[in-house]
Amino acid sequence: MKLFTFGVMMIFLKLFKESILFAWHALSNNKLRTLLSLLGITIGIFAIISVFTLVDSLERNVRGSINSLGDDVVYIQKWPWVFSADFKWWEYMNRPIPTYREAELLAKRLNSVEAMAYEGFLNGKVVKHANNSVENTTVAIVSHAYDRISSFELAEGRYFSEMESQTGKPIALIGADVKESLFPNKSAIGEEINLLGRKVTVIGVFEKEGSSIMDNSKDNFIVLPVYYARNVVDLNSERTNPLIAAKAKPNVSISEMKDELRGQMRAIRRIKPSGADDFSLNEAKLLANTVTSTFDVLGIAGWIIGGFSILVGGFGIANIMFVSVKERTNVIGIQKSLGAKNYFILLQFLIESVFLCLMGGTLGLLMVFIFSVIATNLADFDFVLTIGNIFQGLLISAIIGVVSGFVPAFTASRMDPVEAIRTGI
Repeated sequence: MKLFTFGVMMIFLKLFKESILFAWHALSNNKLRTLLSLLGITIGIFAIISVFTLVDSLERNVRGSINSLGDDVVYIQKWPWVFSADFKWWEYMNRPIPTYREAELLAKRLNSVEAMAYEGFLNGKVVKHANNSVENTTVAIVSHAYDRISSFELAEGRYFSEMESQTGKPIALIGADVKESLFPNKSAIGEEINLLGRKVTVIGVFEKEGSSIMDNSKDNFIVLPVYYARNVVDLNSERTNPLIAAKAKPNVSISEMKDELRGQMRAIRRIKPSGADDFSLNEAKLLANTVTSTFDVLGIAGWIIGGFSILVGGFGIANIMFVSVKERTNVIGIQKSLGAKNYFILLQFLIESVFLCLMGGTLGLLMVFIFSVIATNLADFDFVLTIGNIFQGLLISAIIGVVSGFVPAFTASRMDPVEAIRTGI
């Protein structure tokens, strides 16, 4: 039994080698014809895999940004993150904004929350130091528990102490880009910056995070403690875009915490039992679900875009295989007269067709790789050709090879040896 299996394997390997040699011979003798035939497969694989690479890279970036929000954090805000079909914007417009007082009351009343922080944001601010300045920075106004809610690392310095937060000291944390612009050749710790018409002292610098699709990178951030900021900013203004972030305890589910948050917020705002909520409870899962459906649609679009090129390429491969069968009719007749079985001839041409398609697919993948390297270097964004996409491209190429080459291969396998030899003479 083992000898039989070994013999079959050796025959297949010999057949595979012979088919590859035939394909290479056809490619060598008819370079232009083969190249034009492979062009459709190459363009098709490039179109499909480049779209998949772009979509995967975008999805990875977006999901990374969503994950940075925390899967165990709920955000109490005026506006929801996801709008339904019956969205009534005028009702949301009249909602009150979350306040720091509400954050303090919630922190005292809730049992399911590990940490709670108030956050407000001012966009497009200018910060200065000596002759250097940075425009369009985002100023984050936060309560002391911000470091327990938001995930970040400090490249130098430290976070606010509780005493500093409570006494309203004029101190700040700055992002990596702000530091590089204001203090390019020295440490920022202990230096003063001019912000919102006041001077504040830098006590910490965030690690470089890079750009983000959702624009929640801290590279261009300046973080101020709320007790200091409320002296220079009206925290009850809509322009601060305030929110209250609540992080669940390890043994508490998001749904449990949301139920408690909703009940306590309604009690604090004295909403009647029959009244609707005048606040939104947002969580990362809402965005993740939207992202999944969006990228599913983009994936389908990728198949449609590349599908037509693959179809054209498939016809090109089928054409070259019919020509190959016609050119080797005499050889087929001789092989069959010497005892070659129909499946031997069928596999010979199928392997040749698959090999040609894999060549075209490999060229397409090479183009995608070059494109991703160029795009990554030109843009502040990582385009990565994954192993999964490479495997997918090669698999599609192999399938197209089987489909395109089957009819020519089947035609060759059914030839009468006498007629084949006579026709080939």
